Amino acid sequence: MIWIKALHIIFMVAWFAGIFYLPRLFVNHAMTTNSSVKTHLGLMEKKLYRFITPWMVLTVISGLWLTFEYAWVAYAEMFWLKIKIALVVLLVIYHFYCGRIIKQLEAGNNPRSHIWFRWFNELPVIVLFIVVILVVVKPI
Repeated sequence: MIWIKALHIIFMVAWFAGIFYLPRLFVNHAMTTNSSVKTHLGLMEKKLYRFITPWMVLTVISGLWLTFEYAWVAYAEMFWLKIKIALVVLLVIYHFYCGRIIKQLEAGNNPRSHIWFRWFNELPVIVLFIVVILVVVKPI
């Protein structure tokens, strides 16, 4: 089971690397007026999204595997795990929302400013901080 835990961490790091960078591309996309730059950023966004989506799936699958193998019996007493799972669900929604944003940007239908995207970029950072603290410290 320790191998599954190691793989879970590796998958999560790969997913987060992309989910941190993708909204930064949105910031640049929203700031530029150059159509060739927009096209290039759009290509980068789509390729990055396609690259990180399997990492998200593998993170969720390995996390569920660990939950059922390690913690399912004690799940009722593990409030920290319930919060972690809720935050992961939020991140999965965030991930798919990024996919929707890519389509909007590609269609030239972006109602948001680069400032909005800068704030949007912070959500996964906050979730990561909370999840790591929950998993390591298990405060509740």
